Amino acid sequence: MKLKIIFSCLFLLILSGCGTKKRVVNTKNPGVKILESKPIDLPSVNAMRFTRKLARKKSGLNKKTLSYIRKYAAIAVKEMYEYKIPASITLAQGILESGNGESGLALKSNNHFGIKCHRQWTGERVYHDDDEKGECFRKYQYPETSYNDHSLFLTQRSRYAFLFGYNIKNYKKWAYGLRKAGYATDRKYPSKLIKIIKKYHLYEFDEIKKGGYAREIRKLNKGRHFEKRDIVKKGSYHRVKKGDTLYSISRKYSISVANLKAINNLSSTIIAIGQKLLLKK
Repeated sequence: MKLKIIFSCLFLLILSGCGTKKRVVNTKNPGVKILESKPIDLPSVNAMRFTRKLARKKSGLNKKTLSYIRKYAAIAVKEMYEYKIPASITLAQGILESGNGESGLALKSNNHFGIKCHRQWTGERVYHDDDEKGECFRKYQYPETSYNDHSLFLTQRSRYAFLFGYNIKNYKKWAYGLRKAGYATDRKYPSKLIKIIKKYHLYEFDEIKKGGYAREIRKLNKGRHFEKRDIVKKGSYHRVKKGDTLYSISRKYSISVANLKAINNLSSTIIAIGQKLLLKK
């Protein structure tokens, strides 16, 4: 009797195994990962000495904010010289958006800027209640990737293009510009950023000289440099591809948007796929 039961069970298992296999996909977290490069070594921006000196001068500063500055100031400076975004703005946004790096999103997902998935995101994702319940947010392996994605988020969207016409040291204009471009719905967002920058003297990181910083990066990373630009020769053209904006093209070739428009007799920033843009007369 026992043998009969065993054979019956085996028969059922074989039948179930021969059927069509169904792949179960977790729609909430498909587990698709973007390829994240290991972060490069960065030169010191004297963040430890900076925060100690600041703490001696000013009482009542948040120790967690000071700790955040020590951890991420060098990354913000690197992003500033690669993408032309003030380090003070990036740091202030990181401090504000991540709650000094202690928000659930920052701790579990290394997402320091609250960037949501959006349609084009193919990386890993997590779900949190924000403006709506169960919203999709990007998840990163490294905090450095979050900082870099923040830079790409600003540089690859045309609505932020006007910000890059501002002086890189004018953090106040940048703060109000971010609100104007729709980065945040909070009316007080600019004043919050400015308050953090002033209170913690973050504007001092905007003053770090690029030349010495870039040389140090090359030394630390066997000649690798964080900034790559194509050399533009006289009569060079760029053919517009899907996803290109006038600003992304200007950044790629180190040409201002104003110059691109002038060279190509453009009255607006609208461009079309396949269009040839003259880069240098």
